[in-house]
Amino acid sequence: MRLEQLLYLEKIVEKGSINEAAKELFLTQPSISNAIKELESEMGVQLLLRNPRGVTLTEEGREFLAYSRQILDQVNLLEEKYKNKQLRKQAFSVSAQHYAFVVHAFVELIHSVDTDEYSFTLRETETENIFNDLTSFRSELGILYLNSFNKQVMTKLFKEKNLVFTPLFDAKPHVFVSRDNPLTQKKSLTLEDLEDYPYLSYEQGENNSFYFSEEILSTLVRKMNVQVSDRATIFNLMVGLNGYTISSGIISSELNDDKIVAIPLEYDDTITLGWLTQKQKELSPIARSYLTMLKNHIKGFGFEIYGEE
Repeated sequence: MRLEQLLYLEKIVEKGSINEAAKELFLTQPSISNAIKELESEMGVQLLLRNPRGVTLTEEGREFLAYSRQILDQVNLLEEKYKNKQLRKQAFSVSAQHYAFVVHAFVELIHSVDTDEYSFTLRETETENIFNDLTSFRSELGILYLNSFNKQVMTKLFKEKNLVFTPLFDAKPHVFVSRDNPLTQKKSLTLEDLEDYPYLSYEQGENNSFYFSEEILSTLVRKMNVQVSDRATIFNLMVGLNGYTISSGIISSELNDDKIVAIPLEYDDTITLGWLTQKQKELSPIARSYLTMLKNHIKGFGFEIYGEE
């Protein structure tokens, strides 16, 4: 296995075509194609599916590329330090439930990247898609929560899918409402206080299991229910409908959440937010940087991070 072969593979995946990758690398199409075939033969695995419209990674190819990028990241750091060479395009992807602090850290990460070329992806998505993105190596990290209701089921799924959950911090339930909502007159809220207001939650697609819900108390019967797919919509409905949702209590005014406030909910439960990754997979430098920024942002709201005093 040669380093050039790993670079060729990454460029092919980026371009979706062996021919386009060859053009950008100033190589002939047969030479780059043969290099990948030699890599596949040496590793004993098919990395690419070839068709008239281009190429796509196999499942084994996705896993191989994830490990390959770790090698390329390390080489990139060496060359940056000792050769002052132009940086390779950095790649990183995270899949998460809908949390402002995840977005904030992602923005900070991009601002910190010392290169003009990068390929970063943030997927605010359904809970099941987080699992799928991690097991298919589309994302390196997943962000979600556990509580007393879903912990047993979710932990079983982590084990089945060969994933590891690392807790970040604990939060008490809070109700998110607009600043103009009459509920803001109270310092804390009970479930009875919420009965006459529309309940807003994130839809979970075909797998609409209560255990996959992004909100605690998902099994409660409510008079008015509205499901949405993104944070912008849920915030707009808090303002437009005087609706509410239940979450961690972290609101980022820097990301245009200034119209929303968090009010403590009088309910005895703990929300443990954390990150998921593939078992026995070392995190890339860029993923470690993202986690550091995520932790720093969370600590800025006064939360204690697991493992830190």
